[in-house]
Amino acid sequence: MLTLTPDSDLAALIGQPLGTGEWFTIDQQRIDAFADVTTDHQWLHTDPERAASGPYGATIAHGFLLLALLPALAATALDVVGFSAVVNYGLNRVRFPAPARVDHHVRDRLTLDSADDAPTGTLLTITHTVEVRDQDRPACVAQQLRLLAR
Repeated sequence: MLTLTPDSDLAALIGQPLGTGEWFTIDQQRIDAFADVTTDHQWLHTDPERAASGPYGATIAHGFLLLALLPALAATALDVVGFSAVVNYGLNRVRFPAPARVDHHVRDRLTLDSADDAPTGTLLTITHTVEVRDQDRPACVAQQLRLLAR
């Protein structure tokens, strides 16, 4: 696991992989809980019987569930310490190229795109690629802005 600190040479890491997280299982209970919180109960996510004969052969995780899991997935690959705060500053681009089926395993692969001075710290642009075990295409590719506050 890579650790970023205020002394890290961020310029040397631009364009480089920051790390790959641990595998995480997307189970039906988590999908259903996310559906309850967001009130998105589309059958592709929450009806295993109907989804079995649907386009993916099983229920699939919500794309926004994968986004919501990014902090937890990334935390198993990258440790950021020594800053007064690490702030989610937003997203530039998000795509969901392939589904993450229920009970499949996902992990986050992080790459540093840029590190720019900001008035209150350093603004990182990080690409998260959420891989699915035994699947060629990722379930999510998201470019996140993270402010490392002084």
